[in-house]
Amino acid sequence: MSFDEIINRRGTHSAKWDKMETLYGVPADTGIAMWVADMDFRPPACVTAALQGMIDHGIYGYFGDDRAYLDAIRWWMSTRHGWEVEPDWIFTTHGLVNGTGLCIEAFTQPGDGVVLFTPVYHAFSRVIKAAGRKVVECPLIDASGRYEMDFDTYDAMMTGSETLLILCSPHNPGGRVWTERELQRVAAFAKRHNLTIVSDEIHHDLVYPGHKHSVMAKAAPEIVDRLVMMTATTKTFNIAGSHSGNVIIPDPGLRALFAARMAALGISANSFGLTMATAAYSEEGARWVDELMQYLDGNRRLFDEAIDAIPGLSSMPLESTYLAWVDFSGTGMKPEEVIARVEKQAQIAVNYGATFGLGGENCLRFNIATPKSVVAEAVERLQKAFSDLQ
Repeated sequence: MSFDEIINRRGTHSAKWDKMETLYGVPADTGIAMWVADMDFRPPACVTAALQGMIDHGIYGYFGDDRAYLDAIRWWMSTRHGWEVEPDWIFTTHGLVNGTGLCIEAFTQPGDGVVLFTPVYHAFSRVIKAAGRKVVECPLIDASGRYEMDFDTYDAMMTGSETLLILCSPHNPGGRVWTERELQRVAAFAKRHNLTIVSDEIHHDLVYPGHKHSVMAKAAPEIVDRLVMMTATTKTFNIAGSHSGNVIIPDPGLRALFAARMAALGISANSFGLTMATAAYSEEGARWVDELMQYLDGNRRLFDEAIDAIPGLSSMPLESTYLAWVDFSGTGMKPEEVIARVEKQAQIAVNYGATFGLGGENCLRFNIATPKSVVAEAVERLQKAFSDLQ
């Protein structure tokens, strides 16, 4: 397929394109949507073919016999990540925000503290607060444009009321691929403070050349008794609307708690999502991902070069994800002025940095998973919007 193809998503019930005027005031006809984390690319042909097979059959009943689906997950984790997974470890949720909410319900009590390394994916804090738990923000250090962790500071922050840690690996919005050593330090921190770890690894396939993702279950096998892994096809293959995700739990005790919560809420899998995931986790799907990352690597270089050429702006070098994290603090402008220039002058809808927690106040997140011509248009608009700085 050609990732350069412009696909008009306006008027297609796309949250990314059809809600940007209502939410951000960016004109629907001339604006560029760079906020929601989905791509403007069609998924691999094998996914479309699998859906077409369902349509041709014409009956959309409950999904049975999930052995092929489970085998596809196990094959993918083994061949792409070197991680051996047993079929009875796998639970299917309605996406990983749903998976996160279920973990909070299963492994914490109202009023418990849930630790986040911020800035981090904004849905985590939203779900934590909605469940009546307390968000405990452990701020990351920006070390010359690269996020790092400071465990001495984090140790001093713990009060004993914290019971869960949600790790974003690779990191969104900073794009960091955590090293094995860093993951081992996270594991040791969790053990010191008796925290269950939920490792959200939804972006683990979207890693750029020169970097390698480490699976938490492999990096720190000594803490699998307190570890919950979350993965999905949705970000990798641009099928987020299928609302499917994998919560993978090696420990039988944690599995029993999670299974009980799933049963209490009557959650069962979506047949469309399972069909798409089974097709995606294949050799054809793997080839598509490799081509995608080469294309995104070009977008990344184009975006960063253009942004870093604007005085006062700095794009954090991406190691993973397609979500560029731009720091505007060097402009000396207040966030409100920066946002006004991006939305009103450049007419680009983006995610506000403050929603990602401490450390994100002067940043904006840009989705670069779109045809290269759209990225080029976006950076040209930004250069014009901040032309007085140049």
